[in-house]
Amino acid sequence: MATVSWPQIPSIIAKRSLGHVDLDYRNKLILAPMVRCGTLPMRMLALEQGADIVYSPETIDRRLARSKRVENVVSNTIDFIDLDDGTINLRVHKDEKSKLVIQIGSADPDTALLAGLAVAQDCSGIDLNCGCPKKFSIQGAMGAALLSQPDRLCGILTALVEKVPLPITAKIRMLETPEKTIELVQRIEKTGVSAIALHCRFRSERPQDPGHWDIFEAVAQSIKIPLIANGDLYTLNDVEKLKKIARYICIIIHDGSRPRIKLLRF
Repeated sequence: MATVSWPQIPSIIAKRSLGHVDLDYRNKLILAPMVRCGTLPMRMLALEQGADIVYSPETIDRRLARSKRVENVVSNTIDFIDLDDGTINLRVHKDEKSKLVIQIGSADPDTALLAGLAVAQDCSGIDLNCGCPKKFSIQGAMGAALLSQPDRLCGILTALVEKVPLPITAKIRMLETPEKTIELVQRIEKTGVSAIALHCRFRSERPQDPGHWDIFEAVAQSIKIPLIANGDLYTLNDVEKLKKIARYICIIIHDGSRPRIKLLRF
């Protein structure tokens, strides 16, 4: 089988275009990254219904790094085509660009950087998944595996912050104690990220387990950047309760396998 070369991506892309405005994560309703569900149609619907920011589903860094960027004139989209198997690794639309955050899964700063640079011209933010507890992510030293490897986690974020001209964020889960969670978010903040998303469950817990919102305020107060609330937010009443917390932002996510997109309408 012939070896396919990956696209040549510059080490640093052009600076922000004239008039560019960074995403402001404060006091926003955000569509969370959702595997299989958070594809382009769902994101466009969420924006139509009032979402301020939308996240793409997690895409593994090496898949984006080996993708070819193609302007699809039929669907008016930008498609990232995998050079290994021809599949579409990611599809985005120009109308969502100013509110789109692309989430990547990574265990390596260099590959994460290639992925971030590959998509930077078609979105307004890059997020590192540091919370997925599924076997695939853990075995690949990605997702929630990064929670126990803070040096690796912060190394990836630092590489992205230094060379991708977009806001960088990280999405994590709660650690075993409030003190450990606070220690981690403070360390992440020092990498220069623009915000941190905190899922309200521990690494071992699943959607059917209740969230632990009792420590959220202490975590939010321990950092200066926005803290994004994630998990167990099903109604706008839930959102209003959490808005009382300083620097609070809300991610609206799905309940199990049923997306509650209707919650995004103000």
